[in-house]
Amino acid sequence: MIAKLLDNVSAITIGDRASGASKDRTFQATVAGTGTVGATVRIEASNDMIGWVTLGTITLSGATMATDGFPSETAWEYVRANLTAISGTGARVTVTMGSRNA
Repeated sequence: MIAKLLDNVSAITIGDRASGASKDRTFQATVAGTGTVGATVRIEASNDMIGWVTLGTITLSGATMATDGFPSETAWEYVRANLTAISGTGARVTVTMGSRNA
């Protein structure tokens, strides 16, 4: 299953939460624009939607596009993407989460 945590956003924001205590998730962030682009995305998790912990940080930098990601084997109830920095002409960020159906 693939879920978009952020979809083509151009400003610092916190995305909607995705739920489901599935394990074996992967997170991928992509930034695209004109010239040099960059972005920093924190993937955050919570069991109560009150306290959020950082699962990992994805730092992107490239010429017109950059992508990176990481896996997570933890079963947090909720996850979200927190875009904390973005730069570059026309830069836009998309973050997806893939998970194995149990």
